[in-house]
Amino acid sequence: MNWLFPLSKGGGSSSSPAAPLPALTSLQQQKQRQIESLRSAHSAIAEIQKDVEYRLPFTINNLTININILLPPQFPQEKPVISVFPPVRHHLMDKQGVYVACPLISNFTMHSDLGKIIQSLLDEFWKNPPVLAPNSTSFPYLYSKPGGMPPYTPQGFPFLPPYPPQETNRSIASVPVAESGYTTDKPAAPSYGLITDLPLPVPTTEALLQVGQNGFSYKMPDVPDAFPELSELSIPQLTDMNEQEDILLKQFVNLPQLKQIIVDKDHLVKSIEELAKKNLLLEPSLEAKRQTVLDKYEHLTQMKATFEKKMQRQHELSESCSPSALQARLKVAAHEAEEESDTIAEDFLEGKMEIDDFLSNFMEKRTICHCRRAKEEKLQQAITMHSQFHAPL
Repeated sequence: MNWLFPLSKGGGSSSSPAAPLPALTSLQQQKQRQIESLRSAHSAIAEIQKDVEYRLPFTINNLTININILLPPQFPQEKPVISVFPPVRHHLMDKQGVYVACPLISNFTMHSDLGKIIQSLLDEFWKNPPVLAPNSTSFPYLYSKPGGMPPYTPQGFPFLPPYPPQETNRSIASVPVAESGYTTDKPAAPSYGLITDLPLPVPTTEALLQVGQNGFSYKMPDVPDAFPELSELSIPQLTDMNEQEDILLKQFVNLPQLKQIIVDKDHLVKSIEELAKKNLLLEPSLEAKRQTVLDKYEHLTQMKATFEKKMQRQHELSESCSPSALQARLKVAAHEAEEESDTIAEDFLEGKMEIDDFLSNFMEKRTICHCRRAKEEKLQQAITMHSQFHAPL
């Protein structure tokens, strides 16, 4: 298992010569491909423990969430454990809001792509932003082991407690700081650990510029790497500050960064109050314009109804004057004139009409009948030519 937990720089025996690295097995190669896919898809990924644990921070709606990726020893034959901190409420999370329980993780196989799975998870978080779960104060991996995961050999990192923990009741505040004389026989952190990029507990540079919903932004004061006033205190004073919260708060309140934030807050409150007063002065004008818009909208509705009625009338008139409708009406009129001429001929044969009246009336009706049929035939020819001209090739 040396391939899973390689020796860090500075550790191991320096007297023996460096042995050649053994060839990677098929499982190791597949694991490295999954890790490379994760790194290529997400440049902000942070390596907590080489080939074991990775962390990806992202910010949505002013909430910084860390996606923790824990790779089991037999990964990718075994499914990875994906969790978030702080716990959130989302349909892809479990009831506690800590572990990701989506089908992409539960159905993970050797042929899955871990980088694409994490990207799909981020896309879903952007579409449906998660909500911070209540009482989300504990980190899921520092002092608790995820279910079903075998224990890992400690790597000897002084900045993180060993995994799994040996002291279950240990609190974060009880860990001594480097200024208090804390010493350890553990080797130094490996050079490949990207601990300086971690967003916890110190905010990252991306989180310093908070952008609100109205588009305004506020840049947090820069947090110094060291506090000179702490170097002047003795070890007992630092111990008292670490153990007594009132002393720590007193020191914290006197920080110039916090004082600057308080001054900026007062200025923002005053500017917000002035802006609110201006908004109240604009309320009567806004109400008058709102009423004007409502009146115009009502007038628009009435004009729309009138326009629709006129459009319907225009459609009816255009349909009655269409070539096909005119042809049908000419055909009916020609038939009526022919029937009238036949009636006149029958009356003449029965002796009901004089010859002069018969000739004048019969010739008039027959002339009208033939004219209407001629017009109907010409209209039919025009319709046929028009349909052939506009027919698709």
